[in-house]
Amino acid sequence: MPFVKRPFHIEKPIKAFLYIMHQFNFTQGEAQRLIAKGRILIDGESIYHTGTIIEGDIEVVYFEPKSRGVKPIFVDKNFLVFDKPSGVLVHPNTMATEYSMLDEVRTHSGQNANGTHRIDMETSGLFLASRHKDAERFLKGSFEKKTIKKSYLAWVTGKVEEPFEVEASICIRNDYTTKKHKVEVCENGKYAKTEFTPLHYDDALDTTLIECRPLTGRLHQIRLHLFHVKHPILGDPLYGTSFEASDKYLDMNISDKERLIETGATRLMLHANALHFPYGANYSIFSKVDFREAKKEICSKEERLFFK
Repeated sequence: MPFVKRPFHIEKPIKAFLYIMHQFNFTQGEAQRLIAKGRILIDGESIYHTGTIIEGDIEVVYFEPKSRGVKPIFVDKNFLVFDKPSGVLVHPNTMATEYSMLDEVRTHSGQNANGTHRIDMETSGLFLASRHKDAERFLKGSFEKKTIKKSYLAWVTGKVEEPFEVEASICIRNDYTTKKHKVEVCENGKYAKTEFTPLHYDDALDTTLIECRPLTGRLHQIRLHLFHVKHPILGDPLYGTSFEASDKYLDMNISDKERLIETGATRLMLHANALHFPYGANYSIFSKVDFREAKKEICSKEERLFFK
């Protein structure tokens, strides 16, 4: 588990933030943030004031990365790019999260490295991480300014023959009694636009490989827009399947066989395939994964259930 609790003994009184800076080679800001989160404990109780004088026995809870061998596919002095596997979080949800891409990021580039954007857990593909704080600020700012362009690949239900675009505003749902969708198309939502280009149709599986280029960055944008035009992504447990299947998925109570038949695939068939952005030079980075091969994860059309 990357978050660990370790005992330490302090011989001489020292301010809490100074001890953390010296012990862990943190900056002052990093030390203060750790203390503000209650990660220093004395007699089992958290302290929160960074200037507290500490001595004797304490415990510290901190992130200690544990690699599972995922190596970056591109390394620059400012950033790293990984091909994230499907099923892996980009950042720990809680202190109990056993593994995320942050483990790999900090294994390769240290405490100051960090992820710079989000990817859904089941989406595979390119994940961009900064190697230092200046790079983190620059890259997160670039995502906000939309100077980083992304493209995805998706295996979707049915045959798509012509390029198209979806321009449909998105809002967050608050009522999950009839649908488990996290977002929906609505008139008063946030503007969203995605361009789609079909690349290959597999008649035996009745599925089309599509390139997806989001021009905005809304939650579940590609997934919702494809569902909206009745070509949901295969393997999507929220959009394009039954309420019962979505509910069982969210409760982690759906079997692999049920998941395959109900959603059409073993996983969400969405892959972050390319990143284009300026950082001194202009970078175009492509995934090394052949996502065409991922269609082996798709259920046969005879077995597949479709929720209408």
